[in-house]
Amino acid sequence: MSSSLNLTLTDELRAFIDRNCGDGTLYATPTEFMRDVLREKKERLEAAELRAGILEGYQDAIAGRTTKFSGNLKADMAQFKKRGS
Repeated sequence: MSSSLNLTLTDELRAFIDRNCGDGTLYATPTEFMRDVLREKKERLEAAELRAGILEGYQDAIAGRTTKFSGNLKADMAQFKKRGS
């Protein structure tokens, strides 16, 4: 599925895009450049969420909020959900 989006940019941002696409750059078109910029931003946000989850897990471990892994993740998660209800 393809969708378009029209943006109004400052002259500074447009110049930045123009400097990063075309001959001698990694991107042939402004569209390619912007897609890559958006993908990078998405990946950074997802990585931040993962880091937050890892830090939360460390805090749980430090506070002793852990259970022994049985080797069956589905069963362990079912037990965890049952206890939380």
